[in-house]
Amino acid sequence: MIHNERSLFTMLAFIWAEDRNHLIGTHGRLPWHLPDDLRYFKATTLHHTILMGRRTWDSLPTKPLPERTNIVLTHRPLTTPGVQTLGSVMAVQKYITEHPDETVFIIGGRSLFEAFMNVVDRLYVTRIDHAFPAGDAYMVPWDEAAFTVIQDTPGQVSEKAPWPHRFMIYARRS
Repeated sequence: MIHNERSLFTMLAFIWAEDRNHLIGTHGRLPWHLPDDLRYFKATTLHHTILMGRRTWDSLPTKPLPERTNIVLTHRPLTTPGVQTLGSVMAVQKYITEHPDETVFIIGGRSLFEAFMNVVDRLYVTRIDHAFPAGDAYMVPWDEAAFTVIQDTPGQVSEKAPWPHRFMIYARRS
């Protein structure tokens, strides 16, 4: 766990989708197919830095995600062109400090969300109004009182994705 040194970060954000029970994954995959959320994720993270753990990296269908700086936190360096590896939370802190003009989006997994929960500036949450069958990855608890909703946008429901959902952005209170 890192200390609450908010001055280290110009903009650190989390982005994830969850169901009513805070489910975020099942066997390394999303438990749903929600094209609206995939478009939102892409539009939000495009031209920014995305940071993920090794299991999240392994779950991506396209590697690296195009038009983003891809960073993987892992003890086993990757040799994939277009991806940078960092070996520790301290190395992530150093990267962020050395790139103060970047927005860094943590996209998973749970241990990264846990490690940076005390210093994250923004939360981009897709809330799906449905309870999917239990999975094996749930979002870490977070103190909603520490954040303010700055945007709440309803998503597009479709025949193939019939679950009501909302795109919510939270900013940490000063």
